[in-house]
Amino acid sequence: MTKLYPLMPLRDIVIFPHMVAPLVVGRKNSIQALEDAMEKKTDILLVTQKKSSVDEPGEEDLYTYGTLATVMQLLRLPDGTIKALVEGKTRAKVISYVPNDNFFQAEVEERLDDTEATNAMVAYERELRKYFEGFAAGNKKIAKEVLNSVKSIDNPLKLLNVICSHLPLRSEEKQEILETEPLPERMEKVLEILNREIELLELEKSINAKVKMRMGKTQRDYYLGEKVREIQTEIGQNEDGLDEMGELEESIKAKKMPELAKEKTLKEFKKLKNMPPMSAETTVVRNYIDCIVNLPWEKKSKSKIDINKAEKILDEDHYGLAKPKERILEYLAVQAQVKKIKGPILCLVGPPGVGKTSVCRSIARAMGRKFSRLSLGGVRDEAEIRGHRRTYIGAMPGKIIQSMQKVGVSNPVFCLDEVDKMSMDFRGDPSSALLEVLDPEQNVAFNDHYLDIDYDLSEIFFITTANNLHGIPVPLQDRMEIIQISGYTEEDKLKIAEGYLIPKQLKENGYKVGDIQLTDGAVLEIIRRYTREAGVRNLERIIASLCRKIARERLKKDLKDKKYRVSVQSVGKFLGTPKFRYGLAEEHDEIGLTTGLAWTEVGGELLQIEATLMAGGGKLIITGKLGDVMQESAQAALSYVRSRADVLGLEKDFYQKLDIHIHVPEGAIPKDGPSAGITIATTLVSALAKIPVKHYLAMTGEITLRGRVLPIGGLTEKLLAAKRGNITHVLIPKENERNLSDVPMRIRKSLTIDIVNHMDEVLDHALVTEDGKPLFKN
Repeated sequence: MTKLYPLMPLRDIVIFPHMVAPLVVGRKNSIQALEDAMEKKTDILLVTQKKSSVDEPGEEDLYTYGTLATVMQLLRLPDGTIKALVEGKTRAKVISYVPNDNFFQAEVEERLDDTEATNAMVAYERELRKYFEGFAAGNKKIAKEVLNSVKSIDNPLKLLNVICSHLPLRSEEKQEILETEPLPERMEKVLEILNREIELLELEKSINAKVKMRMGKTQRDYYLGEKVREIQTEIGQNEDGLDEMGELEESIKAKKMPELAKEKTLKEFKKLKNMPPMSAETTVVRNYIDCIVNLPWEKKSKSKIDINKAEKILDEDHYGLAKPKERILEYLAVQAQVKKIKGPILCLVGPPGVGKTSVCRSIARAMGRKFSRLSLGGVRDEAEIRGHRRTYIGAMPGKIIQSMQKVGVSNPVFCLDEVDKMSMDFRGDPSSALLEVLDPEQNVAFNDHYLDIDYDLSEIFFITTANNLHGIPVPLQDRMEIIQISGYTEEDKLKIAEGYLIPKQLKENGYKVGDIQLTDGAVLEIIRRYTREAGVRNLERIIASLCRKIARERLKKDLKDKKYRVSVQSVGKFLGTPKFRYGLAEEHDEIGLTTGLAWTEVGGELLQIEATLMAGGGKLIITGKLGDVMQESAQAALSYVRSRADVLGLEKDFYQKLDIHIHVPEGAIPKDGPSAGITIATTLVSALAKIPVKHYLAMTGEITLRGRVLPIGGLTEKLLAAKRGNITHVLIPKENERNLSDVPMRIRKSLTIDIVNHMDEVLDHALVTEDGKPLFKN
C-alpha cells in the first residue's frame, strides 16, 4: 500500500529507523518540505543523494530507499537556515514522484521487516551484541552510555538500526545496509562490517605500538650520544675532525684573523658544541661563526701599480673626466711609493648619465683590485649599514659586511652609489652610520652590531656618487673629497657616440660593422634636437631607437644586405619630429627680455626672463613658479633700479604709476636660487628705459641692494648651457673668475666671458645703446 509524503534529500548522511539526528537545512525546497510535514503533522521521507556535490538534485540523483521520519522540532537560525530534529521510523521505498513546484513529493511504500524470534534471529542478535561490544572496546569514540543503551535494547530490529547509526562508514555503505532485505541478510552484512572494523582496530593498535617503540629507540640513541659527548669533554678528547663540527673547528683555527676575533669565535664554537642539535639557538650561533669565518680579515688583492697602464685604462673606458682621473692617478702614485696609506674617500658629484658609477669600475680595473658596489638609494634604516644585534630573530650583518663577504678581499674598490638619496625615519639615520665607515680615523675599527667585533675598513678605496650635494649631510661631506663632474659638451658627446655608443648599439641590435653609418652632422642633430641632458643616457636610447627602426625597415622591405647612411636630413625620417628647439638664444634684440643661466640636476639651462609694464598703482607681479629666494631677488633688483632712477633717466616716482610684471617662461617647472638677480635687474632697466638687451648675451650673478654682483655656483654647467644655446657673450661675477680654470679650454675659447663686479658694468655690457650716447646720466 502506497501513501503520499513530502521528500527531503540529504547530503553525506543516512538516517536509520530509531535514530534521532539534528539536521541543518539551507535549501529552499527542503525547508518547504519540512514546513509542509510540520504543518500537516505527517512524516517526511529522508533520502540520501548519490553525489553530495549536486546542489539542486533531480529524481535521478536520489536513491530509491530512504527512511520515513517524524519532525520533532524546527528552529529558525539568524542566517535563514533551519535546524530540524528528526527521528527515523521505518524504512521506505519511493514508488513514484508526484509533481510539486515547491518541493519533492513521492508515492512511498513502507518496507516492514519480519522480527519473529526464530533461532537464526536470536543467534544473529547475540553475535551483534558481542561484536559491537568488541568494537566499542577498541574504539574510544564510542561512549560508555551508548554501549549501555545498546545492551538494554531487546528488539532485534532496533538493535540493528542503533548499531548501524554508530558505525564509521561511508554513506554508500550505509545506504547499501539500508536497502538490504530481508532482515537476517542485513544483520549478516552488519556482522561482516563489524568483524572488518575490529580487525582494522587491531592493525592500527599494532602499528602504533611499533611507531612508539621506534620513537623510544631514537630518543634512547640521542640520550646515549649526549652522554658519550659529555664523557669525551670530561676526559679532554675530541673526535677526529671528520665530522661537521670538527671541520668547522679546523676552519676557525686555520683562518687568519685578529687574536680578539679568533678568541671570540672559539668561545662561540665551544658553546655550539654543547648545544642540542635541534635547539633554535644552535642555528643562530652557527650562522654567526660562519659569518666571521667567511669574512676576508687579512686576504688582499695583489696588484702591481703601473701608472702609465692605469692612465691608459681610464682613458680607454671614459672620455674626458680629467679631474677625477688626475686625483685617482695621484693616489695610485702615492700608493706605489708607500706600502700602506689610509684609503681615500672620493665623492663624485654630477648630473645623471655622466659616468660616475662606471668610472668606479674602471678605477678598480686600473688598480687591479676587486670591485664591490652598494646602492644606497632609498635606504632609511641604520641597521642596513651597521647590521642588527643578534638578539633579534633573523638578525644579519649590515650591507657593508655582507659586501665584504661577497667580494672576498679586504682591500676592494667600494662604490657607495646614490649617497644623496638616503633618507631617515624612526629606525635611525643611515647617513650618520656612514660617518664611521667613511672616516679614515675611525673605520680602522668599524663595529657592526651583528659581529660585535672591530673590523678594519681602512684598506678599502671608498668612492661615493651623488647627483647633488644638497642631499648629503655636512658632517658626511666633511669626510670626503668632493670631485665635481660636469656635463659633457657637444664635442664630448660626439666623440663618445662615435667611439662607444654607436658601436655598442650596432652590436646589441645585430648589425655588422659598416651596416649603419651616422655622419657627424646626424649625431649632432640628435644631440641638439632629440636630447637635452648633461650625460649620454638618452643619447644612447635614441641611437638604439634609430637602430630598431632601421632593422624594422630592412626586414619589412627584405633589404637585409642594404647599407644605411644616416645624414642630418634623414634623421627626422627615422626619429620623427625633434623634441627640443636648438639655439635658445633670441634672434633679435628685445626690450624687457634677458637671457640668464641656471643650474639644474641634469646640467645647465638657459633661462629667459621677461618684464612688461602696465598703468597701475605700483604692484610688482612675479610669475613662473618661482621659489622664495628668486622672488626676493626680484624685490632686490627692483629696489636697486629705484635707487638708481636718477642716473638711469627714470622718474623718481615711476614705480607708483606702473604695475610691473616679471615672468619666467616654462611656468610648470619650479625655479629658485639667487643667481638670476642681475638678469632680473637688467630686464627691469631695459623695460623701464625702453632699451633693448643684446640677444647673443647671457649672464648669471646675485645682486645686492647696492648693486654689487656676488658669486654663484655651477659655473661650468652654466657655460656649457650657454655654448649649447648659441650664446657668444657671457657675464659672470668677478669672484667666479677663479672657477674658470675648471671650465674646459675649448668652452672658454668659444665664448667671450666678461668679468663684472657691479650692476652698472652689467648694464654697460648688456644694453644696446646708441653710439656715443652714455647709459648713465650725471
